Amino acid sequence: MSQQLWSEVDDYLSGVLVPSDPALEGARQASDEAGLPSIAVAPNQGKLLNLMARMIGARSILEIGTLGGYSTIWLARALPPQGRLVTLESDPKHAEVARGNIAAAGLGGLVDVRVGKALDLLPSVEGPIDLAFIDADKANNPAYFAASLKLVRPGGVIVVDNVVRGGAVTDAASEDPNIQGIRRLHEMIAAEPRVDATAIQTVGSKGYDGLTVVLVKP
Repeated sequence: MSQQLWSEVDDYLSGVLVPSDPALEGARQASDEAGLPSIAVAPNQGKLLNLMARMIGARSILEIGTLGGYSTIWLARALPPQGRLVTLESDPKHAEVARGNIAAAGLGGLVDVRVGKALDLLPSVEGPIDLAFIDADKANNPAYFAASLKLVRPGGVIVVDNVVRGGAVTDAASEDPNIQGIRRLHEMIAAEPRVDATAIQTVGSKGYDGLTVVLVKP
């Protein structure tokens, strides 16, 4: 097993199940040309987010961590015409690129890109939210989860990305604040009676990582 094989499998699966899409491919290209870090979700992961939002009939979505808007486009496409998506981005340059990508995808009317530190912006986000996607700095995951839990309706879903970190999440003695943030997140979830959750490991074009899926109990 190797990164090359994981990437080849991702390419195969995306090639079969995730059709070529000019807006999404354009968003990736524009992000690369703007020098944004290449850390957006993979195409099949973006499609998974889209399917999850559609499965619960999402009409309102919160995204914490916009980057170039690639995952934002996937999520916004799951919304009905009267839906809304609020996405929070700390870097003004990233937000500018994302707005351009979202507009090019024809989704500007559905998406509100807000610029600033997420912890400063979250109190102004109005609920109820049907689905929250947390994909920002991992050290603050516990705070992002707590804020999202206040906003997401019963029966809604919270998804947290990048929770395995190449297996480093198992190191309780790690001094990496990202690892400690992920571990505290899972401890919070385990102790929270209002939710039920699981986490899965993933391999693919984004390497070895994983995601946590949380159901806010009806």
